[in-house]
Amino acid sequence: MRKEEMDMEFLIDSNRFYLEDANGELTAEITFTRPNDDFFIIDHTRVNDSLRGQGVAQALVKAVVDKARAENMKIIPLCPFAKLEFEKKEEYADVWRR
Repeated sequence: MRKEEMDMEFLIDSNRFYLEDANGELTAEITFTRPNDDFFIIDHTRVNDSLRGQGVAQALVKAVVDKARAENMKIIPLCPFAKLEFEKKEEYADVWRR
């Protein structure tokens, strides 16, 4: 089963979701800003080569989408990867601020 099909348990800060390895090294993250109470801006997504192809980046984007839905927010995906995910997935249309 790909990681994107699992419920991933990300660590959470006020402006990012991320993963660390057993040594506490950052292995994946997505960062976003909240310029106001209406929307988030996804500005960066990064996944270590060791996790590539496992759906981690897609799961990170989904985590921000879920957060936006829970908080009744929209998202501007400035990060190229996140923007591509929004373009590919119709189910993100409800939170995409174009």
